[in-house]
Amino acid sequence: MSSAANASSSSLSAPPSSLTRDCRSRRFVPRARHPQACPRLECAGGRDRRRAIRGSRCRHHRRSCVTESRTIVFFPEGAYGPTNNCVAIGQVLRECGHRVVFVIEESFVGSLEEQGFEERLMRLGPPPEQAEEPGQFWKDFIRETAPVFRKPTIEQLTEFIAPTFEALCDGARYVDERLGEIFEEVQPDVIVEDNVVSFPAILTSGRPWVRIVSCNPLEVKDTGIAPVFSGYANDDRAAWDTFGAEYLRATAELHGSFSAVCEERGAPRLPTGDFVHESDFLNLYLYPAEIDYARARPLAPTWHRIDTCVRDVTGSFVMPDELVDGAGGLVYLSLGSLGSADVELMRRLVDVLGRSPHRFIVSKGPQHTEFELADNMWGAEYLPQPSILPHVDLVITHAGNNTTTECFHHGLPMIALPLFWDQYDNAQRVHETGHGLRLPTYSFADEELLGAVEQMLADTATRERMHAVAARVQADPGRVRAASLIERVARGGQPITR
Repeated sequence: MSSAANASSSSLSAPPSSLTRDCRSRRFVPRARHPQACPRLECAGGRDRRRAIRGSRCRHHRRSCVTESRTIVFFPEGAYGPTNNCVAIGQVLRECGHRVVFVIEESFVGSLEEQGFEERLMRLGPPPEQAEEPGQFWKDFIRETAPVFRKPTIEQLTEFIAPTFEALCDGARYVDERLGEIFEEVQPDVIVEDNVVSFPAILTSGRPWVRIVSCNPLEVKDTGIAPVFSGYANDDRAAWDTFGAEYLRATAELHGSFSAVCEERGAPRLPTGDFVHESDFLNLYLYPAEIDYARARPLAPTWHRIDTCVRDVTGSFVMPDELVDGAGGLVYLSLGSLGSADVELMRRLVDVLGRSPHRFIVSKGPQHTEFELADNMWGAEYLPQPSILPHVDLVITHAGNNTTTECFHHGLPMIALPLFWDQYDNAQRVHETGHGLRLPTYSFADEELLGAVEQMLADTATRERMHAVAARVQADPGRVRAASLIERVARGGQPITR
């Protein structure tokens, strides 16, 4: 669950169907350059590569990339973050000669194929009885959920978190047989999944599999760190136990029933409080070392951090004429597809930031026709974020995990306005580690936001620290390291430990 949410049904007491449609019925993956430049690092580890006797060569690289092509299946959750991370890794593996297949919901047909990947289609639920009016989804979603996003995170557990997990578990039940058919047909050497619930067909396929965590790593629970979804400070344990107990209470019935489903279909029982299994082969998580958490108990040896995972996109960003000669700093504003669909919130941000002396690039989102930008702004419905970030000085973000890690990749301080899921955790972590500021999304004062922009643009110390992080992670790309580790699993079928 990353920059878009999943769920199903129309009320808040049951999983909102609008949430499922958000992630599973929209094409959202940016077009990638094909073929893209060969990574400077080899796909497999140096010792493995030196043992290669024969292999194909990447046309942009002097060294052999693979000795024999492997088939790698990616199965990401239908949201921006997980899919884009898998695309980034898949680009490296494809460039190195491997066969890369994406398992996607059928309404996304063609979106990965256009980027050079094979597709296999599935559904996570029955087809809708009637077509939806264009734009109606966003109106329904905001009407149903925006009031919940204004509540404390502990209240969101019952009204948003548990219904979302219920919808995801329903999808896992529905698609399990189809996944088994796909794996039997494709015959993958490894299955790579990035989801927040388990899919028994993966565990019972008899094939090595890899888990990717593209949400905040608090998802992997530990007594020494704040509870996931809370947004609580990591140095103040006062409310941790209360939140953790409420999470278990809110999800207990669903957890028990879904764990039983996993067992019935041949997978292990789920760990207490978790809806997804840990892989015995390889587990990857996406978070820069500079803001990672100090755990009471170390992660298992099969866990590897990959810092950031930024994909290739087509072309470069050309600065609009409206912004070229403007004064002040250049700020990128994006609240993700769901945040930007809250027209009331976007109008307020435009009104307040329109009084700033600085320039703004605005990702307007799916309700782009419902509000106008101020004179110091330029924007569009969807923007090529990875191409824009290298040009700006500051990012105002919903703190989705992908945007957060991309900001570190490009050395950009943040102002975080979280809405749901792990966005609160990312916003808090950025704030408490001194890499940005967290503001209350719906209750900030006008001068509070304007002052935060001035403060972050003038903070040279934070900017220099962010630039240092960017230099480190760009020199050792996480997508290349992830591809290397996945390739080793595909070749050897054995656990990969630190």
